[in-house]
Formats: sequence, structure tokens, C-alpha cells
Amino acid sequence: MFADLMNRLMGTEPAPDRAADYRQALAALLVRCARADDHIDAAELAQIDRILGQRYALSDMDARALRDDGMALEADAGDTVHLTKVIKDAVPYEERIAIVEALWSVALADNDRDAHENAFLRLVVNLLGVNDRDSGLARQRVDGS
Repeated sequence: MFADLMNRLMGTEPAPDRAADYRQALAALLVRCARADDHIDAAELAQIDRILGQRYALSDMDARALRDDGMALEADAGDTVHLTKVIKDAVPYEERIAIVEALWSVALADNDRDAHENAFLRLVVNLLGVNDRDSGLARQRVDGS
């Protein structure tokens, strides 16, 4: 799955639907965020489904299906750089801030702010080209602090 996505993005195969590639990359990144602490719990999965459902106006079933696609892509994806590149290339800065907010909401969904999740978010924020101030404000909006 990851190889197919990368082939379409790098031009070795036609890219029939770049929006679908972006959606799958976002779903994979959300899953990777949940897995950053080597544990995914039901609250994190439910949060991912909510994010995908609201962001793309999907039914619960379609949001779960997109999350499942994201889980498969995340398992195949070697590093986070490729996933973030798909997103960074597809969306404007303001929307990337919303993505950072969504990532924080996944990281905080289990009410346990883990050091591994913090490190993952610092990496992703940098790779998405979002500045520290905007990331901090996004976290505050999610965390309520």
C-alpha cells in the first residue's frame, strides 16, 4: 500500500486521486501518533474516527474504513517524513495547524501525555513546517490550558 502511494506521488504511476492520497496519509499519521507510546487505546481510536469523520463528512463506517486504510499504510510506511510530505504538499499552512491540533487531540485522548508522544509531535510539527508558537496554541486549544 505504501509503495503504491509513493509510486503515485513520485510520478512512476498516474495519480488518480491526490485527495485520497492525502486522506490516507493523514489517517496513517494519526495512527502513528496514537502508536507513539507503543500503545493504542479505544479513546485514541475513537478520536481518530471522529477527526476523519468530521474532516471529510464521513459516516462512522466510512471513517473507520479510512482509519483502517491508515493503519495499513502506517504499518508499511518506513518513516514519518514521507507521510508528512504528502500532507505538507497538499494543504496550506492554516490547515496544517488544524492537523497539528488533531494530532494533539489524539495524543491527549487517553489522558496520558507521554514523552514519546511529545517527541513524535515535535518531529511532525517540524516536518509539517508549523512553527512552535502555532503548535503550542493548537495544543492549548485541545488541552484547555
